Amino acid sequence: MTSSPSVEVVWRQPAWIAAELDGEAVYATDEGKMALVIDLARRNVAHGGGPFGAAVFEGDSGRIVALGANWVVAQRCSLLHAEIAAIAFAELFVGTHSLAGGNYELFASSEPCAQCLGATAWSGVRRLVCGAAASEAEAIGFDEGPRRTDWVAQLEARGIAVTLGLLATEAQKVLHAYAARGGPIYNAFASAG
Repeated sequence: MTSSPSVEVVWRQPAWIAAELDGEAVYATDEGKMALVIDLARRNVAHGGGPFGAAVFEGDSGRIVALGANWVVAQRCSLLHAEIAAIAFAELFVGTHSLAGGNYELFASSEPCAQCLGATAWSGVRRLVCGAAASEAEAIGFDEGPRRTDWVAQLEARGIAVTLGLLATEAQKVLHAYAARGGPIYNAFASAG
């Protein structure tokens, strides 16, 4: 199949998101925001998705702008990681190609892989807050890609504040439960050959 100008790619949030989560909720604390994205990851696994969740919030109000989870397998797209989905839907809802014009924060149940790290750097968010360490995702078989060891400093140099390890134990439980139930480990480096 060859590509043509008429080809369209459509990403959709699964219907369960609107049915099960209050998209109008406001979260006053970082712990509340992280608890939401960890719950989102847990629910995503229960609905057949990957063990990662993310959300973009307004930094000033704590209002949810967009939710995202890992829908790589379900939507047959290697790009559709939780952070990518949250950023893409946030830009759609805000009506711009960049979140740089506002005070937006990205919360993720796990540290970003190489792809999501790049997307975060270019997204315009002012803050990134992560739960589980990337090493926890790697421990169950996910390939997080080549990330510089100074990735936090690199984001901070771009004006993005970074907080690591928030509710890390709870986020790790989602990863380990996913592995225990035999969830697919896609894009593993060892299977790339």
